[in-house]
Amino acid sequence: MRLSVHAMLDYTIAGDADVLLQIEAAPGLGDQNVVEGRMTVSTGAELHPFPAEEGLGRRTWTQGSGPFRADYRATVTVERAVPVIAGLPAMPYHKLPQLVVTYLWPSRYCQSDRFESFVHKHFGQHQGGDKIAAMLEWMGGKLDYVSGCSDANTTAVDTFTTREGICRDYAHLMIAFARAAGIPARMVSAYAWQLDPQDFHAVVEVWLDDAWHLVDPSALAPIDGLARIVVGRDATDIAFMTIFGAATLNRQTVEVSRID
Repeated sequence: MRLSVHAMLDYTIAGDADVLLQIEAAPGLGDQNVVEGRMTVSTGAELHPFPAEEGLGRRTWTQGSGPFRADYRATVTVERAVPVIAGLPAMPYHKLPQLVVTYLWPSRYCQSDRFESFVHKHFGQHQGGDKIAAMLEWMGGKLDYVSGCSDANTTAVDTFTTREGICRDYAHLMIAFARAAGIPARMVSAYAWQLDPQDFHAVVEVWLDDAWHLVDPSALAPIDGLARIVVGRDATDIAFMTIFGAATLNRQTVEVSRID
């Protein structure tokens, strides 16, 4: 399918600040490509792009002071079959590619070492993709999607305790579960067709059968309608905008529609 994407970030920055943006859909991934895309900032400051994590997508440095607006428009093609996770084998540790090993370890928001006993007790009877499928089923039955219930400090442990969250929280807990089971998992920011309300979306990729496979723990958007932006260990790495200074959010919009 072909998607039209528009993201707009409107902030007021106090003083001068460096800004790191991660809002461009990643091109050339095999299952998606950017037909055309352009990002602009209202300040007229120079844009300094560089490859993001593992070369998937890119990050862009710029600067701002006072009113700051970033606009991104793109047409993205997505050709992705809905993945069948069940039955896929997990890979032995010694066969994991070097870059994948990083996604076995605990990270700031995904304290996988805190879940090892729980994961073994509740999902230990399953293997590989069947284990991931069981985790997704557990999350669908045990967690409630509640807008505004979490903030930038909420971790996987917090979400597990409260049993509620938004897409970012679902993704953190899914990643923590998978890593606790010895399955590499990473966080993915994406534009999502049919997401309601529309916003930047957080999903997960798990390493099974020697490849990354997309899953959406919150089940809010179809996998075949996701346009990936960047990947990382957790929300720290995939934030759509990081301001190195103080700023106030005025307005933020994301629009994703299907063209054909």
